[in-house]
Amino acid sequence: MISITSISHQYGSAPALTFADWTVKDAEQWLLLGQSGSGKTTLLHILTGLLKPSSGNVSINNTNLYELTSKKLDAFRGQHIGIIFQKPHLIKSLSVVENLLLAQSFAGLTTDQQRIDDVLASLDMLHKKNAYPQQLSQGQLQRVTIARAVINKPTLLIADEPTSSLDDKNAEAVLALLKQQSEINQATLVVATHDKRVKDAFNLTYSLA
Repeated sequence: MISITSISHQYGSAPALTFADWTVKDAEQWLLLGQSGSGKTTLLHILTGLLKPSSGNVSINNTNLYELTSKKLDAFRGQHIGIIFQKPHLIKSLSVVENLLLAQSFAGLTTDQQRIDDVLASLDMLHKKNAYPQQLSQGQLQRVTIARAVINKPTLLIADEPTSSLDDKNAEAVLALLKQQSEINQATLVVATHDKRVKDAFNLTYSLA
């Protein structure tokens, strides 16, 4: 499903960052654990097609990401990779449903209102579909961010530091939501974090020094 081999990346004259080979099977749930400066963000960007590595290969569903043209890579990312950032990054002038319609459109997919309703219902957010981001609580914003990440039925779901600013109770709730959504959508889940509280929630871990 996902395979990274012989990956390294160098920023200018700084020492190169190297990453151990990693194979992830369909629908597995992984923790990507690394402290600040370990290269976690670099690896995330490489995995999601945002940063071409200095060397090595990244394959998702037997597609080598960096053999694609920029246009095809953008389309592939929109259709196969869902990203949940620490902050929502929603368009404030658009309602929840409009943000999700836009995510479908950017991926080159036919807009599907029923799919949007189903995803929002699974996150207990259907009643907020016509609300604007500024009308939502932080918890509701996070649920909409998850909805946007899974709306196109991605093969790979990546969450970047989803618990770092949360207390124990809310961190546990967000992890449960992410795992539930990956199962509902049959998506592979990778949670990237330096938060060691998360370790017990995952059986599979890829650690950076």
